[in-house]
Amino acid sequence: MKITVEKRVLHFKQPAGTSRGVYTERHIWLVTISDGSAVGIGECAPLPDLSCDALPPTLYNNVLRRFCDEVEQTGIIPYDELRPYPSMLFGIETAMLSLHSSRLSTLNTPLLFDTMFTRGEEGIPINGLVWMGSYEEMAQRMEEKLRQGFRCIKLKIGAIDFDQEIELLRRIRERYGPREIELRVDANGAFGSLPTSPEREGISDALYKLELLSQYALHSIEQPIKAGQWANMAELCRESPLPIALDEELIGINDPEQKRQMLNIIRPAYIVLKPSLHGGMTGCREWIDIANDMGIGSWITSALESNVGLNAIAQFCADVYGPNTTMPQGLGTGQLFTDNIPMSLEIRGDKLWMTCP
Repeated sequence: MKITVEKRVLHFKQPAGTSRGVYTERHIWLVTISDGSAVGIGECAPLPDLSCDALPPTLYNNVLRRFCDEVEQTGIIPYDELRPYPSMLFGIETAMLSLHSSRLSTLNTPLLFDTMFTRGEEGIPINGLVWMGSYEEMAQRMEEKLRQGFRCIKLKIGAIDFDQEIELLRRIRERYGPREIELRVDANGAFGSLPTSPEREGISDALYKLELLSQYALHSIEQPIKAGQWANMAELCRESPLPIALDEELIGINDPEQKRQMLNIIRPAYIVLKPSLHGGMTGCREWIDIANDMGIGSWITSALESNVGLNAIAQFCADVYGPNTTMPQGLGTGQLFTDNIPMSLEIRGDKLWMTCP
């Protein structure tokens, strides 16, 4: 078995505004495994200032190379050693699944799981993501998603004036009821900071904003306050008029017992899983199983990966949730880059499809 690691830089078609700043380029590492008769590929894509394994590039490359050397020698993925490095685990386990795949599409798209999605028989419902920007930019992007036929719109909020963000939601609800258009928002921890004095200052700010948002019949809000405040987040989940989903809160929690403890304390309505951030496919399956035991819902999203990672996440999603899921997933990121890696994926209406020969 031979494993190569190649670093690539992808370029966004337009700057992507996130809670961690504006991205114009994306650094990824492609892991390619060959056994002499077959080849598998996976993507390692840590997000700067967000991933728990977002190391400086040279150090990241060296650590990844060390793990790949171990897999080369043993043929076994060292899952326990890789738990603190979710983006590396995701890339290596994708490459191994890809290596063992028995068939490829005409675009050499690895088929990791045998599902209705990979057979081209069913698409995965996805949300239309409205990136952060000025009010005018977000309004324009929102209208574009509606024209494209998305029935679930997700807005990233917390970057502009809150009243303007409320206005964006009002514009949609004046035209479409909740049965016609599902609305989600992602605050990325923007509602209040770590409480100082009085103790409930951050909680009160968040609850006030959640009350205002609840007028617009939202499906959910992701991460209203910053991660790491378990007691405060638990209180919000109890008192919020809106269902709360955890996202950043899950980053860096890699031990199954700690996952169970955190979810048992906070009791969110949903968790939002990104394999590159939350433990690869293996770690995400743990999160989903634990959440299911507690009656907590979930969905899966990509995290600005190339099509190599997006393909793996979409196939994983189809395998986890089955063919009849109606929950929109966050998989609409395949058209972000000018130099993306071609794969047999396309968006039709509000679904992601795999195009098979």
